[in-house]
Amino acid sequence: MDAIYKNIKGDRLIWAIVALLAIFSFLPVYSSSSNLAYTASSGSTFSFFVKHFMHLFLGFVIMYGVHRVPYRYFRGLSLVMMPIVLILLVLTMFQGNTIDGANASRWIQIPIVGMSFQTSTFAAVVLMVYVARYLSKIQDKDIKFKETILPLWMPVFLVLILILPANFSTAAIMFAMVMMLTFIGGYPIRYLVIIIGTGILVLGLFVLTAKAFPEAMPNRIDTWMSRIENFSNGEDTEADYQIEKAKIAIATGEITGLGPGKSVQKNFLPQSTSDFIFAIIVEEYGMIGGLVILVVYCWLLFRIVIIAQKSDTVFGKLVVLGVGLPIVFQAFINMAVAVELFPVTGQTLPLISSGGTSIWMTCMAIGIVLSVSAEREELKEQEEGLDNPLEILSEAI
Repeated sequence: MDAIYKNIKGDRLIWAIVALLAIFSFLPVYSSSSNLAYTASSGSTFSFFVKHFMHLFLGFVIMYGVHRVPYRYFRGLSLVMMPIVLILLVLTMFQGNTIDGANASRWIQIPIVGMSFQTSTFAAVVLMVYVARYLSKIQDKDIKFKETILPLWMPVFLVLILILPANFSTAAIMFAMVMMLTFIGGYPIRYLVIIIGTGILVLGLFVLTAKAFPEAMPNRIDTWMSRIENFSNGEDTEADYQIEKAKIAIATGEITGLGPGKSVQKNFLPQSTSDFIFAIIVEEYGMIGGLVILVVYCWLLFRIVIIAQKSDTVFGKLVVLGVGLPIVFQAFINMAVAVELFPVTGQTLPLISSGGTSIWMTCMAIGIVLSVSAEREELKEQEEGLDNPLEILSEAI
């Protein structure tokens, strides 16, 4: 254990936040899995507990391994991984799987182990690193829009177009995050306006094409439109079943909640362990528990910004913001959906919701953030000649 602790580098507060969220996640996941246990399996919730533990354990292994890699290596890796990501997305699009009768075209089956893997979450991490690499490369140069189309925007639009048919919310979030990162990276605003306009045009053409040929993408456009319409009209319909149950759960929780494991709405929410787990948290731990979770994610956001600000390189700053901010942004969206401030998106609560791919890719992104932080600490130790562990800890705090 001491050897492992000595090899843990990077921001200690990030490690603490991730561990805190992971440990807490067992309570709502175990509690809300009772519905799934009695409808989809033998009635035992322990298997879901073990499965979630294994997902988190592998996630921490990924995070530990990634954070030990010098972050400058991710520049070249993103360039190598981009073609692989495109191939995986194409395979996923044409796989056409269904899980329990639902559209599962966003997952790909891993042949040997028989597990499913959501390629869009992996693509999101790789794409943000790739964009950060390109923006750092063109820093202090006279940027011409035509010169950036092929190396920057072509990969971005290819990834988004391949994700869009099966997962509109993820594609929209990725597009927003790329726009944010390019803005922070100093890409000219007048060119960003062109890209946003092009994105809206492509989305419009996609919707019209899907309406004209509904057999090509059955139910996807109708699902998007119904979610937006249900959110905007304010009327309760059958399509609002999940959000209404989530609101009941939140209202039932009041200030202090019903207590751990005492949620009632977990028996009625189909996605109680993933998309709507925040509603179960508020029902069992009250508004106080919900606010604590919100504060922890804000704390994570603060540490990400601090690490980015302290990085010595442009790539370090951009890659921390590129892979770190989407984690917090996704958490805010998940919580906003639960309280009906945002249409239903299907986004999980990072590090708390069940789901292997989501946990693994979140841990990979945090590992990259920790890698940047670790290299900064090593450089500072070399510059100042810090040998005393107490002085190192004091400097980190």
